[in-house]
Formats: sequence, structure tokens, C-alpha cells
Amino acid sequence: MRISVVDVGSKTVRLMVADAEGGVPLPVHTAKWRLRLSDQVKPGDPIPEEAVERLVDAVEDARRTATRWGAAGPLAFATAVVRAAPNRREVLGAVRSRTGVALCTLPGEVEAELTFLGARRWMGWRSGPLALLDIGGGSLEVAFGRGRLPDFVASLPLGAARLTHEFLGGGEDAPPPEQVRALRRKVRHQLRDVAARIRWEGPRTAVATSRTFQQLGRLCGASPGRHGPFVERQMRCSDLGDAVARLAALSAAERARLPGISAPRAAQSLAGAVVGHTAMKLTGLESVALCPWAIREGILLRHIEDGPSWWAEITRDNDEATTPAPVPLRVAARSR
Repeated sequence: MRISVVDVGSKTVRLMVADAEGGVPLPVHTAKWRLRLSDQVKPGDPIPEEAVERLVDAVEDARRTATRWGAAGPLAFATAVVRAAPNRREVLGAVRSRTGVALCTLPGEVEAELTFLGARRWMGWRSGPLALLDIGGGSLEVAFGRGRLPDFVASLPLGAARLTHEFLGGGEDAPPPEQVRALRRKVRHQLRDVAARIRWEGPRTAVATSRTFQQLGRLCGASPGRHGPFVERQMRCSDLGDAVARLAALSAAERARLPGISAPRAAQSLAGAVVGHTAMKLTGLESVALCPWAIREGILLRHIEDGPSWWAEITRDNDEATTPAPVPLRVAARSR
């Protein structure tokens, strides 16, 4: 069986085509299209018409690519940048009517559950009680669990792009120290209760996913991606704290010359580093493992294990123009 997933994020549209024999999603082709929606859409603003056009074109290209690689219509979802837009329904409708792809949005808590599932499968049972941090453009997802599924999930409005717009004036210039302090205060306030829960749970292992964490990990000395996914990559809290100070002293153009920091994400790299470092400090995590599996793999795994019915429920909710409320993984597991 060959399946595909399309992820509409704050910066890119990403396609993964995978073979699902043996219950494991093994990628056979990946592709991405740059959109940079977060550069054009401030939190709470509608997505402009020209950005919607580019989004529709990218999803159509992804659909055609998946077909060429022998996969059925992709499982397509959009993250916080579309989920929070006032014209979300119009955007999803435009994609559906012009591409045939049933693009949907997932609640942040469901994103956290699916990302945890991907991370748990990658890390395995030897990792024990597992904490997860995932920084996106619009939100931060946190999860904790002792088994296959998380016992606790939270989604907070602490995405790297969102905070860059809110506190750092777009992030192109090196910010004054008071802006960075204000940003850190915001993150501490938002994370206080969630971090207390993670400390109380006492995870044996902590993982970080997302492009933001991968790039910060490379900046902090982790092996580059060309060494392959099976190289163990760790990032220490102390190293990330040093990276915050380093990034804060530079403009976006200067950050883009640092190891691991790409030009499209350079402006928001400081906000991402502040969120990551503050989250690790508050939760008492001295280091995190950088996990290459995240939400896309979680979606493919659930599709393999639970069949197509759960995804049909999500897309039906979008057809009815309501906020999606898919069955949480924990409930689905108990009902089987």
C-alpha cells in the first residue's frame, strides 16, 4: 500500500509519499513548495487572496506528484497559520473545489497527539516515560506519555513566527534586549502550568521535533542532516541558552550564515530559540533528543493502524464548516 500526506505549514507545503507494508511508513519520495505564509499573514489576519492562489497551486502540484508516485489522494492538513485565519473556511473550500484535495485543519491538541505517536514509534519503548516539545510557526505543542499514546497534551500560542511578529518587529534586525526580555516573560507566563505538569510527571526521555528544533540543534553542534536519520542527535539546554545570546546579537541576514539556520527561517530563529530554551528550563530538561519523525509520520501511522475512517471524520467536519473535533487517540484506543 502506498499512501501520501500533505502538510501545509507556516513556511512550506510538504509532501511525503510512503510505502506502508509491515505497518511502518517508509518514505519513497518527498517534496516541498515554499509559501512563507507566516511572512504574509500576521496572527489573527485573514490569508490574502494571492497567498491562497499560491497555496492552491502548491497543493495541486503535490496531488499530481503523489499520483505520479502511485499514491491515492493525499491526507492533507494545515497547521496553525490556516487554522487561526478568519477566512479558514474559504481557504479550505478553495483548495477542495479546485484541486479535489480535502485539506483540513487539526486542533492543536490533536497535532500534539499525532506528533507524540510518531516520536514514540521512532524512539521505541526503551525511552520510557516520554516528554515531547514541538515548535511550529503558530503554536507550541507539548505532550507526555508512558505508552504508545500521550496521557497529557497541550497546544499553546507560542509559535516562532507568531512571536517574531508580536515581539521582535518581524525579526529582520537584531532586537534590543528589552524586546527579548519581554518575549521570554510571555513564554514563561504561558508555559508555567504546562511545565509544572511535565516536571511532576518526571519523564525519562525528552524529544524535540520540527524544523525549528532541527535547525537549532545543528546550531548547537548536532550532526548535519546529510549524515542520515539514524545518527543520534542531542541538544543540551545550556547550549541552546548560548545560542539565544548568539542569535539575539545578529540580524536575520547574519543568522542565515550560521550552521543550520536557513534563510527562510532566520528571522524567526531567535523566537524559536527563546521558546525552546525557556521550555527546557521550566520543565527541568537538561537535554532533548532531536527526533526526525513528527506529525506527518504520526498521521501515516494512524492511517495504517486505524484505517481511513478516522480521516474521513475529520474531512467531514470541514465539509460542514465546523471546527474539527476528531476522536482523540486515547479514546479510539479504548474503543477497539
